[in-house]
Amino acid sequence: MTAHAHQRLGPCTIEAAPYDDGDVRQLLAEFQAAQMALYGFADDPSATPPDEYTAPNGLFLLARTANREPVGCGGWRRLDEQTAEIKRMYLRPAFRGLSLGRRILRLLEVDARAQGLHVAQLETGVDNRAALALYHCEGYHPIPPYRPGRDPSINRALRKQL
Repeated sequence: MTAHAHQRLGPCTIEAAPYDDGDVRQLLAEFQAAQMALYGFADDPSATPPDEYTAPNGLFLLARTANREPVGCGGWRRLDEQTAEIKRMYLRPAFRGLSLGRRILRLLEVDARAQGLHVAQLETGVDNRAALALYHCEGYHPIPPYRPGRDPSINRALRKQL
């Protein structure tokens, strides 16, 4: 992280944004490219219908710097009547290590709880050590894969009571 990135962050805002917003799509394209570079494959974020991240069945958040530069995102969507799935958590590399991901995650959890959900679960990759550390610190624990066809040697499924 450079001092320049810290200066650009300034007062950061995290706000609800439509999943098909142009800035969200830009970040999701970066997210997908990063996953492809790390694992050689990735889910296509554009294959998800935007209404899955619309209340009361979900929420998508977009983090911006004071000058409105999009720097991070994340969302939740309803898996069932009790469970929110945390998805598409991404921060641009220059903005990692500033607790912005933690702030996004906590806001998603608060919103899911407000919608009456009691559990949050998610997937991340085995090589995404920073995300695994964050989720562990935030109370998530390993569970068996919940998506068909996932490779447990690569994918890590995690769960938390809200």
